[in-house]
Amino acid sequence: MAQPTTRIGLAGLAVMGQNLALNIAEKGFPISVYNRTTSKVDETVERAKVEGNLPVYGYHDPEAFVNSIQKPRVIIMLVKAGAPVDQTIKTLSAFMEKGDCIIDGGNEWYENTERREKAVAELGLLYLGMGVSGGEEGARNGPSLMPGGSFEAFKYIEDILLKVAAQVPDSGPCVTYIGKGGSGNFVKMIHNGIEYGDMQLIAEAYDVLKSVGKLTNEELQSVFSEWNRGELLSFLIEITADIFGIKDDKGDGYLVDKVLDKTGMKGTGKWTVQQAAELSVAAPTIEASLDARFLSGLKEERVEAAKVFKSGGFGEIVTDHPVDKQQLIDDVRKALYAAKICSYAQGMNLIRAKSVEKGWDLKLGELARIWKGGCIIRAIFLDRIKQAYDRNPNLANLLVDPEFAKEIIDRQSAWRRVVCLAINSGISTPGMSASLAYFDTYRRERLPANLVQAQRDYFGAHTYERVDIEGSYHTEWFKLAKQSRI
Repeated sequence: MAQPTTRIGLAGLAVMGQNLALNIAEKGFPISVYNRTTSKVDETVERAKVEGNLPVYGYHDPEAFVNSIQKPRVIIMLVKAGAPVDQTIKTLSAFMEKGDCIIDGGNEWYENTERREKAVAELGLLYLGMGVSGGEEGARNGPSLMPGGSFEAFKYIEDILLKVAAQVPDSGPCVTYIGKGGSGNFVKMIHNGIEYGDMQLIAEAYDVLKSVGKLTNEELQSVFSEWNRGELLSFLIEITADIFGIKDDKGDGYLVDKVLDKTGMKGTGKWTVQQAAELSVAAPTIEASLDARFLSGLKEERVEAAKVFKSGGFGEIVTDHPVDKQQLIDDVRKALYAAKICSYAQGMNLIRAKSVEKGWDLKLGELARIWKGGCIIRAIFLDRIKQAYDRNPNLANLLVDPEFAKEIIDRQSAWRRVVCLAINSGISTPGMSASLAYFDTYRRERLPANLVQAQRDYFGAHTYERVDIEGSYHTEWFKLAKQSRI
């Protein structure tokens, strides 16, 4: 029996691909699916039957797959970034026609997307690079979607994306046309960088509460559940509370205590930090989170280092004074919130700097809106960020928005107490400390950078500007210093 022409195709049926295909089908759009390993095709079709007889049609052959989709054809790829994407484009484009469209839904480096958009344009094809956030669950039930590239291609698929994306009451579907070129991939990359920062800050809050406050897993679950009812309400705080409540199914106690303290990564955090350096934008919280992952990977070295320094009193964590648990919990909550503002401020500044460099004209408030649902960093806090950019689209930094400035002022004493307590207890809080240093540097009218510039002029004749007279100056520091010694 001939299968009907479908509205859209999806190639690449790992779990994210399967879930997104089922989501699209569930929203009423018949979909063709294809995978190089054909067993995944059959698995997806079977899932579609089980999950409600959804209109998913499987193909083992790329030509039959492409021909099954209505024209102009739209095909989403969800394959591993890099060479597999190029290979998939090569396979599918052989059977596609002028005006058809390919969408890459993976975590791809934005310049690769721009290269591919140009390459397929020569074949008459349109191209989108679309960030997809929300993990497996988001892909199935509503992700945050960040499509960038051909606006014409976006219009082909807009009706599908509006229904498939996460739906947030009062602010709509979590999708918008991001901008030209690789902007969709770039925005998703920075989203992931912010996510790194967020996760590190939460881990530090956990470390201080557990190591200094001696909170049990039951107490930690209760604290994070409570926090998830207030200003910190977010997906990451919610899942953190869940994690503290899971008992070990292979032994006694709680599973979180059995998880090896080595954090993996796939590269988007590293790319974010590289871009920060390229753009000369300070992103210390995100950088600290990446460094923390690198150091976590040195497990064997850390075990040996712990032995070396144990004799110096670096074993059991003790505090000079008894800890007031309730005060500590309250202080850590405030510190986490203030540090989080800094992390998001850095991410938004990176996006703005890239937007200016590339002429993308990205709308920061709209990005905050589409991150409110579906994605990993979804949080009630994003409402405040959207309002800040609505108040002032040219806001230099989130820190100076009147609302956020007031919130930081109200929390800064608690923030300082937490960082000092951690330092004095020998607990590293690189994210919270970097955020505090970022805030303290940004809010100071005068920094010791005058000395650094004087040093540069001394040894390298790099010149300097003065605070009192216009112009560029060079001083023969060495000669003057030599004369003064005589």
